[in-house]
Amino acid sequence: MSDVLIRLSAAARRRNWWRTALLVLVLAGGMVALGLSERAPVRWWWVGGFGAFGLVAVCDMINRIYGSAALTAEGIEFRTFVSRRSISWDEITGIEKRVRSSRSGVWWDLRVVRVRGRSLAVPGTFTKRTGDGELDRKLVLMHEHWCRALDG
Repeated sequence: MSDVLIRLSAAARRRNWWRTALLVLVLAGGMVALGLSERAPVRWWWVGGFGAFGLVAVCDMINRIYGSAALTAEGIEFRTFVSRRSISWDEITGIEKRVRSSRSGVWWDLRVVRVRGRSLAVPGTFTKRTGDGELDRKLVLMHEHWCRALDG
């Protein structure tokens, strides 16, 4: 069985880079506005807090853009901007599509359900598009690799 890499498509990565750029502009504008409107002693606490929140948000978005999952004969290797993690096929009890709702809309992603511990989101599989065929293909591909690995 050959290794397969699951990640966001080039178009999805480009869309997410535009969203990240928009977030950076909004956060930078907020930091400038806070820096100019607050009194000097209080100002830097607000600017620093806003900047720290922005840094965490941007790092999370970059992590989502570059995240991928490698399907191998031994298991799944999650690769993100900040970490790598391998899970063998026999530790997995299921692979499912999950929905998350927020004020900004509905998001879908794939999750690996493990024998022990919490389920893990598969990097490179989130989408905001309803009925995304690419996400369904990734789910089928992961199920095929999982079934082949368990059957031997």
